[in-house]
Amino acid sequence: MSTLEKTEATPQTETATTTQISGSQAVLEALIHEGADTIFGYPGGAIMPIYDALYDYNDRLNHILVRHEQGGIHAAQGYARTSGRVGVAFATSGPGATNLVTGLADAMIDSNPIVCITGQVFAALLGTDAFQETDVINITTPVTKWNYQVTDATEIPSVLAKAFYIARTGRPGPVLIDITKNAQIQLFDYEGYEKCDYVRSYRPAPIVRHEYVEQAAQVINQAKKPFVLFGQGIILGKAEQEFKHFIEKGGFPAATTVMGLSALETDHPQHVGMLGMHGNYAPNVMTNECDVLIAVGMRFDDRVTGRLDKYAKQAKVIHLDIDPAEIDKNVKATVPVWGDCKETLPLLTSLVEKRDHSAWLQQFRELEKEEVKAVIHDELNPTGEVMTMGEVIKTLNELTGGDAVIVTDVGQHQMVACRYAKFNSSKSNVTSGGLGTMGFGLPAAIGAWYGAPERDVIVVVGDGGIQMTIQELGTIMQFGAKVKILVLNNQFLGMVRQWQQLFNDKRYSFVNITSPDFVAVAKGYHIDGNSISERENLYSALKTMLEHDGSYLLEVMVGKENNVFPMVPQGASVSEIRLK
Repeated sequence: MSTLEKTEATPQTETATTTQISGSQAVLEALIHEGADTIFGYPGGAIMPIYDALYDYNDRLNHILVRHEQGGIHAAQGYARTSGRVGVAFATSGPGATNLVTGLADAMIDSNPIVCITGQVFAALLGTDAFQETDVINITTPVTKWNYQVTDATEIPSVLAKAFYIARTGRPGPVLIDITKNAQIQLFDYEGYEKCDYVRSYRPAPIVRHEYVEQAAQVINQAKKPFVLFGQGIILGKAEQEFKHFIEKGGFPAATTVMGLSALETDHPQHVGMLGMHGNYAPNVMTNECDVLIAVGMRFDDRVTGRLDKYAKQAKVIHLDIDPAEIDKNVKATVPVWGDCKETLPLLTSLVEKRDHSAWLQQFRELEKEEVKAVIHDELNPTGEVMTMGEVIKTLNELTGGDAVIVTDVGQHQMVACRYAKFNSSKSNVTSGGLGTMGFGLPAAIGAWYGAPERDVIVVVGDGGIQMTIQELGTIMQFGAKVKILVLNNQFLGMVRQWQQLFNDKRYSFVNITSPDFVAVAKGYHIDGNSISERENLYSALKTMLEHDGSYLLEVMVGKENNVFPMVPQGASVSEIRLK
């Protein structure tokens, strides 16, 4: 039933009831029925009718006025990542809509379920180059799971039902609905909202083929050195417990992608670290030593595989994924297991023999000791005068106990945080993985807090990335999101500088960055803060930040030319990972 009260159109007829509402009201009714309680948006001329209607829905829908449309869509991503629900963003036509494109691309590659609603010029003006008209459908087609332009209000209920269904089912992703201004204003007979549970030609979860599950189990049961790689698909599939049962029964070492962080608690005895270019030494090396590689909910990104022609050639590959397009795309699967891992993992677990692979697991631990000696010990326990990013994250772990949501921007600080942050529960890691979007962190943290307001949300950001979306401090100021902002300032665009040092003979070309007084800027937005450069102040400064009632910015000055190791050089094999 609609939340609008129905009125009798023909009082003389008892059975004839209808409600006339505008297209704009229909949009908001759809959001309410889909359980979308928070909208991140920015008004403008072409979407003004929807905002006018929103005036009467303030008791049911919480709208957060961001300072830039890109901030709005990143906030919707953060909300989706911590809440497990569909994030929603509003923008007007033209530049408002095009400002969403980076976030759409980010959400597409990282499988974030979001629905973006953009205003558009009157249908009669389409194709005339009217003021603030852009062909948003063709612009966003490559970076959306589905998009659609509405020119008639009667389509709105069914189109938005389809939009939410597509965004959240199967492999989740972003959907954009562009609504012309005439459709927003148009009145029509509203017969209620019906959620969509079927779209012709769209199969969100492939039919599980039990013969493949049986083949996979046979291969796994014959393995001497099985190794599990897991990604965000575990979290998106809400299959954390099923995954844990699987690895515990089989006794498998398990390593995570960047996006898979927090699907399995960091301190689980079979968790052997993070894969990838700046991942841990053992899981990268052992990828080329295992005899069976079991990939669950991950897509074999190039940052994980390194050179494909030297990647796990000795191993049989079992690939569990909900998206058939990912099977055999980068790494050929010996046995593909298509389907939702919430369904396929229990089937596979039931056929997997209980095993003890402790001797094989110990080989990972021996390599881990090498990494501790060569890299980790000095990064977490430095003796030099300057602080390291690693010791900041270590101290943060001590204070949060691994229970906080850690949001990261993109760069060296991101890799350090992903390497060293502790996670006790799922949906605790929010980062831009596939697209690597600088400026993601601050607005995503705002959305993450609205998605999980009962949790501590800490954004770890560099001095470069924060300046890309620093205006979102205004959103925090106005709406009170209790986000803790930890700026790790090395006075460089650190990751690019590291590459220039290692591969371009220290030809530092435009990576020196001058920053404002971040604490003063924050105070200009009525956000408290502090800046420290001495190790002796680190613990107390972080404690103050975490205990502060409200948002807080802490700047920590860290080493200017510290590098993140281990590192798999671009074009190298994962077994060629460098410890220094």
